[in-house]
Amino acid sequence: MIGFSCRAVLVTAAVVTACVSAGATGCATVPSGGRVLSGKAADRAEQADDQYVRLIPVRPRAGWSPTQIVSGFLYASASFDDGHRVAREYLAGNTNWQPGSRPTVTVFRDARFEPRTEKVSDTQATVKLTGDQLGVITADGQYTADPRSVDVTFQLTRTRPGTWRITGLPTEVLLTKADVDRAFRSMNLYFFTPDRTRLVPNGIFLPVANRRHLASHLVRALLAGPTSWLSPAVVNAFPAGTKLRGGVGIDDGVATIDLSREARGADPEQMSAQLSWTMRQLPEIKQWRLKIDGREVAPDGHKATQPIQSWQEYTPDGDEVLSTDTPYFIGSKGLLSGLAAGKENPLTQSLAHRLIRPAVAPDMAEAAGLSQDRGQVLLTEGLQEARALQTLLTHRRPGSYFTAPTWDRSNQLWVVETAKNKSWLWMRKRGQPFRQVEIWGLDGREVLAFRVARDGVRAAAIVKVDGRTQVQLGRIDYEENGAVNAGGFLPVSSELEAAIDLAWREFGTLAVLGRRRSESQVLPYLVPVSGSAISPLGGGIQGEPKSIAASPGAPVYIGTRNGPRNRICYQQSARDQFSEWTCPIDGSDPSYSR
Repeated sequence: MIGFSCRAVLVTAAVVTACVSAGATGCATVPSGGRVLSGKAADRAEQADDQYVRLIPVRPRAGWSPTQIVSGFLYASASFDDGHRVAREYLAGNTNWQPGSRPTVTVFRDARFEPRTEKVSDTQATVKLTGDQLGVITADGQYTADPRSVDVTFQLTRTRPGTWRITGLPTEVLLTKADVDRAFRSMNLYFFTPDRTRLVPNGIFLPVANRRHLASHLVRALLAGPTSWLSPAVVNAFPAGTKLRGGVGIDDGVATIDLSREARGADPEQMSAQLSWTMRQLPEIKQWRLKIDGREVAPDGHKATQPIQSWQEYTPDGDEVLSTDTPYFIGSKGLLSGLAAGKENPLTQSLAHRLIRPAVAPDMAEAAGLSQDRGQVLLTEGLQEARALQTLLTHRRPGSYFTAPTWDRSNQLWVVETAKNKSWLWMRKRGQPFRQVEIWGLDGREVLAFRVARDGVRAAAIVKVDGRTQVQLGRIDYEENGAVNAGGFLPVSSELEAAIDLAWREFGTLAVLGRRRSESQVLPYLVPVSGSAISPLGGGIQGEPKSIAASPGAPVYIGTRNGPRNRICYQQSARDQFSEWTCPIDGSDPSYSR
């Protein structure tokens, strides 16, 4: 991933762009091998604190050739000021090009494409260019990876001596990755889970022509609803047709949001929760107030002016997730154990040498795991009671095995049965047998790990694609007839060639064990689901990492193999990403219950 630098970019015939600092915000980062789906933690989006670099495009000049006109148009397209006003000057008067304030964008690699004239006469010219496409940003802000070589054609007409103008061109905006990094912001919108108890982040690319208008653009994007990717799995508290009246006014850190009359009758609390979580990414907003059709509205029990950090009860990670979340693991004697005061605390005597990859239900009423050969899913009820293990599921296909089981917030148990180039997803409601999920988006892939997010709507997986691993993100849809679909899986990162395990650190970040191309050892990394650059987690680690566990505000635990011994490692400081690792515990397969 790259950021931006303030530099002059030269185009044929002295088409020049310049960088101008205009306020405090930063740039979006287009992933080279994935889609941006759900962004960073919402305390403050780091991009919103960086500088905004404004592009000043050059207007077309007399005497430019057809290729120079196309080059100038492409550079001017990266400026969103006044609805691409300068870019339109490169078009003939009757040319139809209406990208709008949130256009569809084709994203190319950073290397500039070189236009070439294919045909030319006294009055007509055809200019073509070839570029390496990375993907597409749709009008709703969704980035879709689609790497391929693309040929683009422009038609031009000589409108008067020495003057060429474009008459035919693609309807979408053509930008390089560097253009997007400079002109767009990766922001989160927040929508409700189907039961309206938690919020789910929806990451989008938002073009920014003027930093002062970012708050208004962000609220309008929220009112427009979730992206097509997330839409089937979430609920929007704003009634259809709700608009922002005027813009978001900000006075001494207090923002005022005035919604149209369509918002009357909707739940002020739920609308406020979505707005607070979405706007808290902007550091200039400390408090805010809600109006509907000009009249101030306050949710029950709240003042009209609300702190921007209000509505924490709707956090995507769940308000029950605390930094005191207890880690579980298979202890030195093969028993399912908890970690209390840094010491192993066996929870039951019935699991000796039979269970691996344990997963404890959020309510701690049940624990699941796998048999030693990964061919069975096992369960025990009552962690403090000596009960025999139940076999819930046995692999059904030759050569298949199970991934580590994962619980969702409703105490439903999920596990993937997988083989080479195939996989099947299984789901179990408490007290019922497993049933196969009929619509499973990774059925043609081998899946190495699968974890449901704490919001219950998203799921992360490590998937084998063309012999390499990808970290992917999908969604879980619950239909009215009771059917469950798990699909829409999209690559988050392809930087780790040998990813083996993952866990949700918090709602915007995964903790992943993997290896970069230049490395020889599997190491722990933090991987933002926004598709931003991954970063190493801590310093060196003893032994060979095998499994990883994470929870918001709590230490990351790693199960390692060091010769004949299994050890549990954790960082000495839970809040310091680069804290050193210590490995004092005999055991394997750490996990958290939430």
